[in-house]
Amino acid sequence: MVLVSLLSWGLLTECKASSIAEQWAKVTKPTVHSENSQSIGSYTAGCVSGAVSLPMNGSGFQMMRLSRKRSFGHPDLKQFIEHLGQAVTYQHLGVLLIGDMGQPRGGPTLTGHRSHQTGLDVDIWFLLSKQAENHILSVSDRETLGAPSVLIGATDTLDYKQWSVANEKVLAVAANMPEVERIFVNPSIKRELCHRYASEDWLRKIRPWWKHDDHFHVRLKCPQNSIACLAQEPLPLGNGCDAGLDWWFSEEAKQPIPTKATPAELVLPKLCDSVLKE
Repeated sequence: MVLVSLLSWGLLTECKASSIAEQWAKVTKPTVHSENSQSIGSYTAGCVSGAVSLPMNGSGFQMMRLSRKRSFGHPDLKQFIEHLGQAVTYQHLGVLLIGDMGQPRGGPTLTGHRSHQTGLDVDIWFLLSKQAENHILSVSDRETLGAPSVLIGATDTLDYKQWSVANEKVLAVAANMPEVERIFVNPSIKRELCHRYASEDWLRKIRPWWKHDDHFHVRLKCPQNSIACLAQEPLPLGNGCDAGLDWWFSEEAKQPIPTKATPAELVLPKLCDSVLKE
């Protein structure tokens, strides 16, 4: 009976998570934009009011997977991507291919991410498209072009046919921007950067996380005027090239991580109710 009860609780939790995500996925437009855009709640349980959409194309970037309709974020995120694209263009590093940002009003998604809910997260492919430098990718290309892993097969070894100094420069430029809270990358990428840039202050913001072998995930700090935005815990001291990094290559770290939502993660701030209904 206990096992049956636990299974039933798990199914109810999953259904509850799906039901909430469906409500947010149905919304096709952000709230009316104002000068007081707000990121509300935490990165994994929140929403965004007054979100803006990133253009399909801009200086140094092109948006991928348009059909997912996740090109929205707080104006700070749009500005960050535009500034990073301009820097990449200036340094002739290629063109950034932008993956998921967030939904029109943030909130939980039906597929993909547990975070990206407050309009402050963006995935950027490691593939720096030289093809896109000279022409605009077609809608078909944006849907079918794959983001290749920078690892060799199912190993922890970097594939230097996919990884380059240009990737390192892009990460350094992004991490040096003051609005960036942290950047998630595959542990093997963090280890490579530790070998080459251990004395650089920006390396502290580069954090190892599961997967992230074909893209990096940028997370911005809570905007100054977003009083209901919950900041993440402060970064640990040091450059992150210590024994904590070694753990990521242990057998324990390689065990599958849970992906199901828990009841606590389903509780959004009350302010998000009005954002959803506006």
